[in-house]
Amino acid sequence: MNFAICNETFQDRSFSEQCQAAEAAGYTGIEIAPFTLADDISLISASEIASYRAAAADHGLQIVGLHWLLAKTEGYHLTSPDASVRLATTDYARRLADLCSNLGGNIMVWGSPQQRSLEPGWDYGESVERAVEVLRPAAEHCADLGITIAMEPLARSETNFLNTAEETAALLDLVDHPSLQLHLDVKAMSSEQKSLGDLVRDNASRIAHYHANDPNLLGPGMGEVNHTPAAQALHEIGYQGWISVEVFKYEPSPDEIARQSMEYLQKVYLGGY
Repeated sequence: MNFAICNETFQDRSFSEQCQAAEAAGYTGIEIAPFTLADDISLISASEIASYRAAAADHGLQIVGLHWLLAKTEGYHLTSPDASVRLATTDYARRLADLCSNLGGNIMVWGSPQQRSLEPGWDYGESVERAVEVLRPAAEHCADLGITIAMEPLARSETNFLNTAEETAALLDLVDHPSLQLHLDVKAMSSEQKSLGDLVRDNASRIAHYHANDPNLLGPGMGEVNHTPAAQALHEIGYQGWISVEVFKYEPSPDEIARQSMEYLQKVYLGGY
């Protein structure tokens, strides 16, 4: 398995320094949150993109793709009843896909709970239909670039839309496009009734990407969740994608989190199952 880390873990540093830190901790991939590159992705120049690619390559890293797609943006929403907002969201997803492709990535993790949550009075079924309207043309654009959108179920503490892998799989069935698949995140998986292993096995044909972390917002192995059942299941299904560390707290330090997470990944996810 290949191990990556999300670049905002080191967001107080230049991208080159982020890559240096990832390499030092033993990672071979880096996953990018667009807001760490620019407040407005349209302002990222071709020369800047080239410098990001060069920095990753210089440190032996592959740019995996993008996540936190709609974080720190305005005017975008997956389920809004406003058709103009949905059109803008699809257009932004296309521009993110262009950026992802130019960076050399091939995965876009669609989480963004604030930009998908339903407001009071919004019908769930109608909201699903609106999400399909946004995602299908976005997936079609991604297909031309060799990019997969990985939809992320999130816990009810974060959003009221797509809280389980089962709900997310139902949406994928409606969109019915190979460039829209499933993302699994241990923090979110831990909020489900099913076990980690069952969630992996039940969605074996859909999993495009995987985040390793803990509900305490730190890295894998830094909380109470035992990742072994998920790791075993990933081996069983022959998962060939990335295991990417995504954290939301940066104490005791980003470098220590990266180090401890890597030790746990090597111990548990490379356990020789």
